[in-house]
Amino acid sequence: MASNWKDTISYASYGEGKPLVVLHALGTDHRAMQAWMEPLFANRPGWQRIYIDLPAHGHSHVKEWVTTSEDILHVILGFLDDFIPEKRFTLAGKSYGGYIAQGIYAKRKELLDGFFLLAPALHLQKRTLPDKTILRQDEEMLHDLHPDIRTAFETLMVVQTRENLTRFLEEVQPGRLLADRDFLTSEWRTKGYFFSLDPIDSTSLFTAPTLFLLGRQDAICGYSDHWSMLEHFPHATFSILDSVGHMLEIEKRQLVQTLCGDWLDRVEHFVQKNSLG
Repeated sequence: MASNWKDTISYASYGEGKPLVVLHALGTDHRAMQAWMEPLFANRPGWQRIYIDLPAHGHSHVKEWVTTSEDILHVILGFLDDFIPEKRFTLAGKSYGGYIAQGIYAKRKELLDGFFLLAPALHLQKRTLPDKTILRQDEEMLHDLHPDIRTAFETLMVVQTRENLTRFLEEVQPGRLLADRDFLTSEWRTKGYFFSLDPIDSTSLFTAPTLFLLGRQDAICGYSDHWSMLEHFPHATFSILDSVGHMLEIEKRQLVQTLCGDWLDRVEHFVQKNSLG
């Protein structure tokens, strides 16, 4: 299997210092995470933020031999091994990007200083999901939308306001236009999505600062299945936010940024403590 990522992976990197690797959700690109995470570093020096476009997303290509999530993980690991070789790093992932992040965790746990999963997909063939709920809806606004945008927005959002639509159009929709839909709707989706083994196995234990953020009304990845992960992360903040679906970073931006900022504080303390021995 090939491992050269150089003509495959597109990414954006900002700042210098401790590497933070960030993976976005399915069907968009790195800008969806960059938009809300970058403001956290306006007054927080000492971090290198690496926002990756997953294969088949953004400007990252998908090679013909890539047919499974195992293959996607292989490409991302090749990128990390070259870009930050043997360096300690911190890892964040949203939704499917959170599932790939779990794969990275399984392979590079000894190098991680922190782990953040935002509404992550889990290694489950059947998810426990709440009923689809709409908490607020601007019907006039929805009526004027292109059908494809409206379907995506209504699927992902439980608070369907103009403010949230503006963020969706600015941060999520540009990546949707670049996504390789042929690949994403191919047999990969039905036959290649899951790893061969659960990346968070029964013996897994991770003592660095961790953050789980989930939406109480998330009908895409749910929240209740995630409780079983908590025992593996003794220094995790585990928060289920009410009045929010799968797009926590849009519907509850300020709270998500506050909790992520707290996690970054904890990672910085963890790194400093370990550097002192």
